[in-house]
Amino acid sequence: MEANRTERLRARLQAELDPTVLEITDDSHLHAGHAGAASGGSHYSVKIVSDRFQGQTLVMRHRLVYDAVHEMINKAEIHALAITALAPSEPA
Repeated sequence: MEANRTERLRARLQAELDPTVLEITDDSHLHAGHAGAASGGSHYSVKIVSDRFQGQTLVMRHRLVYDAVHEMINKAEIHALAITALAPSEPA
């Protein structure tokens, strides 16, 4: 189930943001007993490098990521998403 959810997350980010780097970590096990975990929502950390972030503020970059996965958030598949969003010209 979790692998399938992670792959759907990957597919959405890939399709919407065409990243050159996309690293997804499922951190759900770190939140066992947390209300979000109890409701079935997963916790993820995402590192994404995309040309779409060039010239965008941090808030706009996060908005682009959230827009790409909003359906998964609305369905409570994702409870928390930690985002590192970089343009290719920025150091990792």
